[in-house]
Amino acid sequence: MQGLSGDFESEFHIGMGVDAAMAAAMRVLAPAGFTSLIYDYTPVPVSHDGELITPSLMALANVPTGMQDLWCKGGYYQIDPVQEAALAVSRPFLWSHKGSQSPVMRRILQRKHDPVVGYLLDTKMTCGVTVPIRFDGGDLATFTAIRLDPEPNFEAEAQMMLPGIGDLGHLFHDCVYAGFDQRTKTSQYFHLTSRERQCLGLAACGLTAKQIAHEICRSVPTATLHLNAASRKLGARNRFHAIALAAHYRLLGPISQGQNLSRRISQN
Repeated sequence: MQGLSGDFESEFHIGMGVDAAMAAAMRVLAPAGFTSLIYDYTPVPVSHDGELITPSLMALANVPTGMQDLWCKGGYYQIDPVQEAALAVSRPFLWSHKGSQSPVMRRILQRKHDPVVGYLLDTKMTCGVTVPIRFDGGDLATFTAIRLDPEPNFEAEAQMMLPGIGDLGHLFHDCVYAGFDQRTKTSQYFHLTSRERQCLGLAACGLTAKQIAHEICRSVPTATLHLNAASRKLGARNRFHAIALAAHYRLLGPISQGQNLSRRISQN
């Protein structure tokens, strides 16, 4: 097994599609002994009560049929110890379910993760390297190179490649993220209409229902209706709680315009 090629940057370009980037990454990883690849991105990684949120985008290469449905629809993403570890550390880390487990994974693993670990053992996806990619705004992406049925010495060799895989993961993400649309970069955990988001954003800037109605050129009952609908969808106890939840899920959007509006209104 050889290490990663030092010239893998030529395989990528800013704005390339996820499928093309997955193929390019596999061309780099395969000579190093890796057989599979998983990349996922979520704009808000955890709910307000701490549960992992299913990613907006998940791409897989050379994994068993049905794995994506298990993770995205079957609840396995919420009990994936690798995803929990990615929230706990910023450096690339090795994980192994047959050999020596890495320190971060030893801290994370619990009985609740048994279904995921059992699946990986059954499918022989027992060793991998995961690169956590976090943003100032709270977004999380992970880039995971996996070895199916690894030989006994694979873990030690993979450990030596952590820096190179880390560089590859960040390069991969930088290139594909440039092509993400706004929907991908918006949390889908709750679905608010654009008007509901606008009204909550204005309320977050201190505007009253009457002032919001003026800004959206609608009646006060209509503005109140939008605010109440947003609060109901978010499961909020009141409007203040709704604003806090919307902020957590980054549904308020840029607030500079609302701040300017509130300043203008206060001056009139």
